[in-house]
Amino acid sequence: MSTNEPVITSYVQAPAKTISAGGVNFAYRELGPKGGIPVVFFVHLAATLDNWDPRIVDAIAKKRHVITFDQRGVGASSGTVPDTLEAAADDAYNFITALGYDKIDIFSFSMGGFIAQDLVVKHPDLVRKLVLTGTGPRGGRNIDKVVAVTYWDIFRATITRSDPKEFLFFERNKEGKKAGKAFVERLKERTVDRDKDIAFKALQTQLKAIVKFGRSAPSDLSKITIPTLIANGDYDRMVPSILSVDLHQRIAGSELIIYPNSGHGGVFQYWEKFAPVAAEFLSE
Repeated sequence: MSTNEPVITSYVQAPAKTISAGGVNFAYRELGPKGGIPVVFFVHLAATLDNWDPRIVDAIAKKRHVITFDQRGVGASSGTVPDTLEAAADDAYNFITALGYDKIDIFSFSMGGFIAQDLVVKHPDLVRKLVLTGTGPRGGRNIDKVVAVTYWDIFRATITRSDPKEFLFFERNKEGKKAGKAFVERLKERTVDRDKDIAFKALQTQLKAIVKFGRSAPSDLSKITIPTLIANGDYDRMVPSILSVDLHQRIAGSELIIYPNSGHGGVFQYWEKFAPVAAEFLSE
């Protein structure tokens, strides 16, 4: 799928596009050199296209074709948010195949990692390499407590006039506060053609889907035999860090990185270390 278009390697400059698949108009952005297998990014709870850390996206896009997308009913994508993550995985499959791909790599974070696992289990031949960050397995212990954590941190952010991600993703110590504010500022670097924020009703639906995921029977992750990189902080309150270890034990041959003194957004706090590791892992 190579073209004569100039290669864009900065996520801030990636053009907004849409494609119709399964009755949904999916909003997406792409950057990096086209041709070969793309890296599709699966985003977290309540997130839109503007919630990806440009430092990580740009590092991977230097050598790889990167695609980010809004899930159904989120941001600029049409339709309503699915009430299960299995359905979200089906949406992702429709989106990927509509773009014309039968093989991809995946970079995922948090809820995006839940969806990515469901996709790989259902379509094992679709994915070549898998990155799972800040996430855990279906049926993982305490995943269903994400609702209480999310609403509590939204409340704490509101009374301190902060971004909820500063509380949800980062430790409330000196290092964590500094990393959280820096992360939020990086997300503001794109100043034109920004995405729409998620609606509150859509957030509620996603949270209910995560609770179902957390309370359901585990998937057979022995089916995942592709190269897999797993990363998290050592004190993840949203998706407990022990679940990253659980994933590592269930996925044969996987690599595991746990960053110290960090939470759910450990890969964003340690982006200077993690971005080149992820880029190298995904390199062809």
